Amino acid sequence: MTLSVAVIGTGAIGMDLVNKIHRSPLLTCQLLAGRNKDSAGLDIAARLGCPTSAGGIDAILAAPKPFDVVFDATNAMSHVKHWELLRPLGTLLIDLTPSHVGKMIVPTVTGTDALTDRNVSLISCGGQASIPILHALSQHFVMNDIEVVATVASDILGRATRINIDEYVETTQIALSAFTGVANTKAILNISPAAPPAMFRVTIFADIPGATTEQITPVVTAAAAAVREFSVGYTLTAYKVTEGRVSISLEVVASSRVMPEYAGNLDLINSAAILVAEQYAAYRNKTEGANGYPN
Repeated sequence: MTLSVAVIGTGAIGMDLVNKIHRSPLLTCQLLAGRNKDSAGLDIAARLGCPTSAGGIDAILAAPKPFDVVFDATNAMSHVKHWELLRPLGTLLIDLTPSHVGKMIVPTVTGTDALTDRNVSLISCGGQASIPILHALSQHFVMNDIEVVATVASDILGRATRINIDEYVETTQIALSAFTGVANTKAILNISPAAPPAMFRVTIFADIPGATTEQITPVVTAAAAAVREFSVGYTLTAYKVTEGRVSISLEVVASSRVMPEYAGNLDLINSAAILVAEQYAAYRNKTEGANGYPN
């Protein structure tokens, strides 16, 4: 049994999600909905056999029966409305906006926690890149403060992301504290206009008194390896400790059929979202019979 899936948002995130859903054995794309009938995303989805609509959330609600999963790739303000409308339907709503409405999910940290909530938040691209490393460190060391600096190419940053920069910073900082127990956190987003476009890079700074490079090596390398299992372009490029001050550099190269390599920020969060949906599909297949009845 595959789950019926819809995507709201026809920008770069939505286009890549449809392609990833198309390759998943557990998910079936049954609608890509946006508000711009001339969007390239609608054309790409149609070529893959996914029905499309320019009716936005209204098209999702007008479906003959509720979708099992809806990915929200719009913006933080719209997500609040979308959740209010979809909540009564029992749909799993996977939020790719920095709205901080649903339960925060980082796949290698939270595992299958998404199965118990109907609205789950993927936080932000910077959060998905940094939290696996920082959470792992927090299990072995005492940290006093954290700063995460993400650099993204201007070319790949859509309108929705640009109007949600404040929400990105706030939600990422909340998540950093929630997953590490560190109260003093800072998130910074740099938008690079460089040509050729800059790769998606994240630098983590943390104060860990008494730590050494040798001590953090097995922790950060294992955490990075876990992320690479679902996001192959995720790479730990450098790390060191100087007098208890830890610096870690990450880079994510996109592995996508519709986005350039420098769109690693979008590829990472989309890969995490697909993994959550597939975990949910596997759970449903385990607990329900072929006709949707409990085993």
